[in-house]
Amino acid sequence: MTAVTRSVTDAMLLASIESRMPVDRSIGIGCVGAGFIMADCHLVAYREHGLNPVVITSRTRATAESVAARHGIANVADSVEEIVRRSDVRVLDVAVPPDCQADVIRQALAAPHHLKAILAQKPLGVDYREALELVRLCEDAGVVLAVNQNMRFDQSVRACKTLLESGVLGKPVLATIDMRAIPHWMPWQERQGWVTLRIMSIHHLDTLRYWLGDPDRVFASVAPDPRTAQNFTHRDGIALYILEFPDNVRASSWDDVWCGPAREGSAADIGIKWRVEGTDGIARGTIGWPGYPARVPSTLEYSTRDDNGLWHSPKWDSVWFPDAFIGPMAELLCALEEARSPSISGRQNLLTMALVDACYRSVEEHRAVEPREIVADGSSFPGSGLGTRVPEAPLRP
Repeated sequence: MTAVTRSVTDAMLLASIESRMPVDRSIGIGCVGAGFIMADCHLVAYREHGLNPVVITSRTRATAESVAARHGIANVADSVEEIVRRSDVRVLDVAVPPDCQADVIRQALAAPHHLKAILAQKPLGVDYREALELVRLCEDAGVVLAVNQNMRFDQSVRACKTLLESGVLGKPVLATIDMRAIPHWMPWQERQGWVTLRIMSIHHLDTLRYWLGDPDRVFASVAPDPRTAQNFTHRDGIALYILEFPDNVRASSWDDVWCGPAREGSAADIGIKWRVEGTDGIARGTIGWPGYPARVPSTLEYSTRDDNGLWHSPKWDSVWFPDAFIGPMAELLCALEEARSPSISGRQNLLTMALVDACYRSVEEHRAVEPREIVADGSSFPGSGLGTRVPEAPLRP
């Protein structure tokens, strides 16, 4: 690769990590939820880019009022229905626990509303069946549904996608993700009945789909995380899985939330690395998220057959948390302006949900599972409950 070609490619990569913004940034956004993701990610990114959140609600009004004051939101509502009745709310931004999200969307669509679109969190549902229900409800109501699969907007993930699409790496051969990170499990996590696959691994499964397309099958294996097991019973703490794609393309991810006794006195080796190998080049990178709240940018290096053993390392200052959280909302607003389906549409996301459920079925049946089995069934595996939450009374957001 010549110096000129390298310079052009690096410029292309740096341009690709910037989210394209809508022409009209005044569309009113109604916010449901006032926890970390909304208060420290969504609203920080929205204000930075001049978007227009006009009202917020939360389970606890005092929390909503505090977040509203912090981010300059003029109105606080007591319910989802109150938000969607407002004529200035055209987009609903939902950031509540997974087992509360479906009820929020149902309530919003059942009430008199002026909604054009809803941005939901991942996972879209507690299983494929619930996600499919929400997609159909929105389609029937004429409301565009998008899903905040925000790792797609991490800077290194997007740059790698650009390398793949532009052919710099040639034909993909192998992609791997290696996560050694200790999440801060939220209080609602214990009642779900699942841990890593549907909360953490869903990022990596969706990223592998984003890079490589839809896999034919997946084989997954899980084990409890010894640290989390001291707090609540679970099975999918440590999650390992291998994906087979058409044309002999392969991928895998090792999602380790134990990381050894790093919190109990040992030296820590914490981080997330990824790697994509093609017939003409290789890319590798890191994800900066484990360093949060410090601003640690994700990284990317790449090298091709023509580089004589040299690595190219474009640099940027932006980070996944919170900077990249502008991406999903900007993509949804651009899609509305352009009368097209967003790239992160609910229907497109069903294939990620099916892949997650295929992992759970693989664990249960000790075999490789095709995601199309989940799609054909239209529901999760009715087995031991590994992939389903513990039933409980519905919660208000």
